[in-house]
This record gives sequence, structure tokens and C-alpha cells, in this order.
Amino acid sequence: MKILIATNNKGKKAEISALFEGHPVELCFPADLGIDKDVDETGSTYTENAALKAETFCQLSGLVTLADDTGLEVAALDGRPGLHSKRYVPTAGATDAERRAKLLAELADKPSPWLARFVCSVVVAAP
Repeated sequence: MKILIATNNKGKKAEISALFEGHPVELCFPADLGIDKDVDETGSTYTENAALKAETFCQLSGLVTLADDTGLEVAALDGRPGLHSKRYVPTAGATDAERRAKLLAELADKPSPWLARFVCSVVVAAP
């Protein structure tokens, strides 16, 4: 079975590939199929955003497609950056280091410990 993983993120590619290692599936990624598409994450939940990506890439490829949406929720920041983790620094091409720096700057005046959690939703779409 061939499954499209709806990401071009190198870190996610490695993580997801490792999860499927040893299983009788063939993984591919949008770039492998010549698909260059960014899906607007307009959902109000992680699951809605993952579904938008899964459904879009499934329609473009005709393949079973797995997509996720992940965010970091920090209690001291009332759950921010949350759904907007990737866009936390609004500069195009912002790096993880820049997002961490902004997060730490916002936490500087908050009492520790700083409790946080990663939230991830995964959706599979089939043609």
C-alpha cells in the first residue's frame, strides 16, 4: 500500500518514516509526486487543520493520505502559541530558533515552572 504523508517538513518526514519502518507500506511525500502546495490552516482545532491537509493532498494525489497538525500549548501563556505555533513569529521563513526566542521572551516575567504540552492530531483521508 502506498501512503502519502502530507508534509515537506524534514523533521516530520524522519519521525513518520521511523514509525512505519518494518511495515508493508510505501511512504511518499508531496515533493516525490511533484506536488507543491501549502494548505491554509483555517481550522479552529488541530483536527480540523489536519483534515484540511489530508483531504487536499488526497484529492491532489489520489492516494491514501496521512496529515497532522501539531502545536505547543504553554499554560503560563494561556495556551499560546497553540494552533499558531508555526506562525508564532509572523516573519516568512521564521526558524525554530526564532520561535523559541520569542516564546522565552514572553515567558521571562512569568513564574516558573513553565508547564507546556505538545498537542497533535492525525487524520487519514482515502480516495
